[in-house]
Amino acid sequence: MNGIRKARPSWLTGNLQGMGWMLTTAILIVTMHTLIRHLAADMHPFEIGFFRTAFGAPVVAVLLWKYGWGILRTDQIKVHGIRSVGHVIAMMMFFTGLAATPLATANALAFTAPLFAAVLAVIFLGEVFRWRRWAALLFGFAGTLAIIRPGFVEVDTGPILIIAASAIWGVILIVIKSLSGRDATPTIVAYMVIFMTPLSLIPALFVWTWPTLEQLGMLLVLGMMGTIGHLTLTQALRVGEAAVVMPMDFFKLIWAAALGFLIFGEIPDIYTWIGGVMIFVSATYLAIRERAVTAAQSTR
Repeated sequence: MNGIRKARPSWLTGNLQGMGWMLTTAILIVTMHTLIRHLAADMHPFEIGFFRTAFGAPVVAVLLWKYGWGILRTDQIKVHGIRSVGHVIAMMMFFTGLAATPLATANALAFTAPLFAAVLAVIFLGEVFRWRRWAALLFGFAGTLAIIRPGFVEVDTGPILIIAASAIWGVILIVIKSLSGRDATPTIVAYMVIFMTPLSLIPALFVWTWPTLEQLGMLLVLGMMGTIGHLTLTQALRVGEAAVVMPMDFFKLIWAAALGFLIFGEIPDIYTWIGGVMIFVSATYLAIRERAVTAAQSTR
């Protein structure tokens, strides 16, 4: 994404920009999750998922206005389609799990997506992991067990759905990585909305109820937030170093805990914080190591 390259003060380095974009992403995504939790009291998560995608259209319209119809040029249309199918499945599972899971717990478990992506990269892309990265992976998955504590407390369906959705999202991250090699971010986001809107409508039709005007307003806001969040995340990793930018993603857990308490009266237990920190540290370390390995290979 070539956007947002205006004159800036000399002190506003790429890393500071990246931190700002990542913080913005955390706020957008968690606020979107909060709206989903609120709406799920009266609407089915499948219908919310449809509107979340459909109301990304205004963002795509802005991208088309800014960059032109050329952003729709791609030679990877089938890959975009496959990615969208997986994304819809993961979204519906996550939204269903989110409706029955405390906000902070859901966001802590969502940190596992990069861990699943790392495992899949080893299996399908042949990436080589040394013992430090394997140790980081095990540490992160141990954090997942710390949160759900199977065998000690009854494991609810909500967290299981979120973990399953994160596993599918891990596959999607690998696909997006492949797509971004030849397609720009606006192209990837545009096709996400174009394909996912009709795909997500199919399950929504089976549970359809017409939303009120108030609900439509909230659905519009969360749809735009989710789509903008994809753009700000990409921008954060584009302009800043992963080692500096990724720690800001932990604000998701803090913001989720704050909104969960203020709006739903939820208080995260100590296991959510411990497990969330473990998963986040693991995911951040893996992201930093991947960036370092990629940089080293590019200089050879």
